Amino acid sequence: MIEVIELQVSLLEEVAAADSLDALEAVRVSAFGKKGRITEQMKSLSQLDGDLRKESGQALNLVKDAVLEAITARQADLNAAELEARLTHEIIDVTLPPRPRPDGRLHPVSQVTEECIAIFGEMGFTVAEGPDIEDDFHNFTALNIPPEHPARQMHDTFYLKGQDGGALSVLRTHTSPVQIRTMETSKPPIRVIAPGRTYRSDSDATHTPMFHQIEALVIDETTHMGHLKGCIIDFCRAFFDISDLPVRFRPSYFPFTEPSMEVDIGCSREGGELRIGNFGEGADNWLEIMGSGMVHPKVLEHGGIDSARYQGFAFGMGIDRIAMLKYGIPDLRTFFDADIRWIKHYGFVPLAVPSMVRGL
Repeated sequence: MIEVIELQVSLLEEVAAADSLDALEAVRVSAFGKKGRITEQMKSLSQLDGDLRKESGQALNLVKDAVLEAITARQADLNAAELEARLTHEIIDVTLPPRPRPDGRLHPVSQVTEECIAIFGEMGFTVAEGPDIEDDFHNFTALNIPPEHPARQMHDTFYLKGQDGGALSVLRTHTSPVQIRTMETSKPPIRVIAPGRTYRSDSDATHTPMFHQIEALVIDETTHMGHLKGCIIDFCRAFFDISDLPVRFRPSYFPFTEPSMEVDIGCSREGGELRIGNFGEGADNWLEIMGSGMVHPKVLEHGGIDSARYQGFAFGMGIDRIAMLKYGIPDLRTFFDADIRWIKHYGFVPLAVPSMVRGL
């Protein structure tokens, strides 16, 4: 019995002294392995007789249980210590940024949209919006576009199947339907701008199937052509930040305005480089940027406004196009490439909100 007690004390001391999981495993093997001390003692029981075998077996089982319990407890302590050491060594400071200098940028389309809103906001315009998916009436008929007009054809317009065999819907080809919806829900005087996405079946260096437009609409009892021209001239000079920017109006045709005019601004193409500004009035020193005109009486009537009492003007331009002109972007298709290098070069700091007071 004295040997059994000494064996227990010795093994428990070895378990307590084990300073690693490997050392603890060595103690376990030395006790319970094929040639372990407790295993050898258990084998020797067969050589004893009667009550002595029983008494020795019980004593060895108590030693075995005590040592196993000590090994389990010590293993848990060592595992906890190892985990704590790993957590301390492998610590990650989650407060650090994933990049040395996170630098998000606003897309030029977003920036130019806000610049236009800032300029027209100073003129008293408010922002109006409408759905991207339109019906034929608001996109074509209400704007005095005849059934045979090329803009209605499949090769130029994206049509969507109607529900339950109903009339076809269309991805709006311009933001002009917002003008009709504004007339239907508002009473004159009206002074709104309508920025938004538009869709046409076209794609090259200066056209994409999805692009952005902004249109303006003014309706009251006294508005005339002079107000239209003054509004456009002030906008162009404020947007391009050129106080003497030449602006020219040429007769044109649009179904929804009468009379209608194309608007040109001064530019230079010298050396194969396009620059906006006052470079004289040569034949090549003009660039068309928008269409305009007095709202057609039929359009007013379709919008529920008395054309005998009210009149107004409207004009519209491509946001992507004027962004290219102002910031020297050569290819419209790069607007939609999702290239982080491009947005870092042409993008804008988000907190630099355009303002007529602080500057665009």
